[in-house]
Amino acid sequence: MDETFKQYVESLHPSFERLMNVTPVSITELPKKLPSKCIYLFSERSEHLYVGRTRKLRSRLQQHSIPAAQHNQAVFAFKLAREATGFTEASYTAKGSRSALLANPLFAEAFSRAKARIREMDLRFVEEGDPLRQALLEIYVAVVLKTPYNDFDTH
Repeated sequence: MDETFKQYVESLHPSFERLMNVTPVSITELPKKLPSKCIYLFSERSEHLYVGRTRKLRSRLQQHSIPAAQHNQAVFAFKLAREATGFTEASYTAKGSRSALLANPLFAEAFSRAKARIREMDLRFVEEGDPLRQALLEIYVAVVLKTPYNDFDTH
């Protein structure tokens, strides 16, 4: 293995442990001072659901959860709404598009509930300023915790 890459990989588990040792808060209880560049983890009770990364934590969390957030901002909420309504398969036709789903009152309500649910979830975050380590750490956390709403598939 390349030595530089090996050093990146070996640095992931200590960062993972730091993340897991953070006392969870909800989005509605965020401290005034937050890191900007970090990895964040949404959980409910002991079930870890979704890990993400960002350069601007506060604004990214708002995108996940505010009522006005759109489908391209609140991706995690959109996945929760798909699951709740049974519209689990992405479609690349006008009939099955994200816009068409949001025009469906059942789906729109599920999307709204999902954003409210995210506001109440346990949230952990750990600062990581290096973009490469941040990307690797996001994948590492998702793999180790088996977060069901992360997918690294291309669309």
